[in-house]
Amino acid sequence: MAIAGITDFFQEIVRDLHTSLYLAIGGTIDEDSLDWSAKSVELVSTGIKILILLAVLGFFYWLAIYIVKKSRTRIRLNERRSKIVRSILRYIWIVTSLIAIMSQLNFEPDTVKATAKASTWAGIYYVLWTSSGQIIHKVLQHYGLNASIEQLLKNILSVLLLVFGLASVMAQFGFDIVSLVAGLGIAGIAVGFAAQSTLANFIAGITILLEQSFQVGDWVNINDNEGRVVVIALRTTHVLTRDNITVIIPNSNVASSVVINLTSKNFIRFDIRMRIAFEDDIDKAREVILQVLSESDVVLNRPETSATVDEIGEYGVFFIVRFWVKPAAVARMPKIKEVLRENIKRAFDAADISTPYPHMRLLMPTEQVYPIVTKPVATPTQLVTETASLKKGGK
Repeated sequence: MAIAGITDFFQEIVRDLHTSLYLAIGGTIDEDSLDWSAKSVELVSTGIKILILLAVLGFFYWLAIYIVKKSRTRIRLNERRSKIVRSILRYIWIVTSLIAIMSQLNFEPDTVKATAKASTWAGIYYVLWTSSGQIIHKVLQHYGLNASIEQLLKNILSVLLLVFGLASVMAQFGFDIVSLVAGLGIAGIAVGFAAQSTLANFIAGITILLEQSFQVGDWVNINDNEGRVVVIALRTTHVLTRDNITVIIPNSNVASSVVINLTSKNFIRFDIRMRIAFEDDIDKAREVILQVLSESDVVLNRPETSATVDEIGEYGVFFIVRFWVKPAAVARMPKIKEVLRENIKRAFDAADISTPYPHMRLLMPTEQVYPIVTKPVATPTQLVTETASLKKGGK
């Protein structure tokens, strides 16, 4: 009995699969018997029709590609535009093939029509997406905008095209887009409250890119972090210091801080201080300093360099030396200042100009000679004691 029950169970499964397959190829459950021969003929006929339609559509696709390839030089199509045209033709071939297959498989006319409309909208948004990068690049070049925002604009436009494209495609199949957008809006508000700091950095990053107060490659000072800007992202700004250390600063901090851009102009001025003795000639020292500056490969001749007296201090006369360099030399400025100081010191030594330093001079009278004490000397206290003892003994 148990074996018979198991056999009936598996036979029931086979019959269900048999019926399901028959229904899948177009049969109906109301028929008295499963007419596999008729359905097989109908299925083969449908397959032949589909193959013929695909062959015809493939021929037209190949013909269009051939015409584009032969007339490429005549209609002045570069490699990029040629790829776009081929992609559009390939997309049209795939969509028409899909619609042809659906029509032969007895899909509902409304479904076929919705698929055609959705494919058309998807193709339009695809063309816009493929050409958006080139359009943004040309617009930035035309208006002279910072190229750093190019990737940002591409990302924003890509997201917008994706959202509108999905909404347009879903609308063709009867989805309620208004309710969907409202739901996404509520979700966006919730995410905004949960990520306020990230959103603040994101908005600050967009502001920095649009204002163009500094660009990638500029030498800046942000919150006492001086270095070259290597990355301006949506959330952070990366600064590479002279010590080869990358400092990552949130854009919200950058937007609220004082930013010093040392390379925003064609040249920049730096100062160093030098000191000479009171007895030395000021004009001679100035001439020596200017000669050293003129021999430097880094210091510019225009604007002119200068060496003026900044202070007459306690230990000498202080010069303030001003010179100008190109923005590319800013990263090496500590080394440049060290080399200039060394060269000026060597030039001072050659010109017999002394560099004073804090010291103390003791002046001793020359008419009185103080002997060097080599044995104990009686102190005033000892003398008084001895005198008192003599007087006491005399009594």
